Amino acid sequence: MLIYHIVLPEIWEKFTDEYEYEAESLAAENFIHCSYKNQLDDVLQRYYKDVEKVLILSINPHLLVSELIAEPSTNGEIYPHIYGRINKSAIVAVEERILN
Repeated sequence: MLIYHIVLPEIWEKFTDEYEYEAESLAAENFIHCSYKNQLDDVLQRYYKDVEKVLILSINPHLLVSELIAEPSTNGEIYPHIYGRINKSAIVAVEERILN
């Protein structure tokens, strides 16, 4: 089962030549927020409603070097959190999604 991370295109561009990707939440909260497929629409509506375009990273958790923990988050719902950087070899697809 894949997990998904939403990133703004301008943030993703900073990691074009990097082996790993690091979301801002890693420094602030010690993990990178991710979602399961059925949670994506709610997360997009909740946190990205004023954004024109996002990228959705599809991540194969079996290829991750960093630790992945499924734990309660918003409203007690279980979300996948990555405790460390995301090695790009675990990212199996990048989808551009136009929101507005």
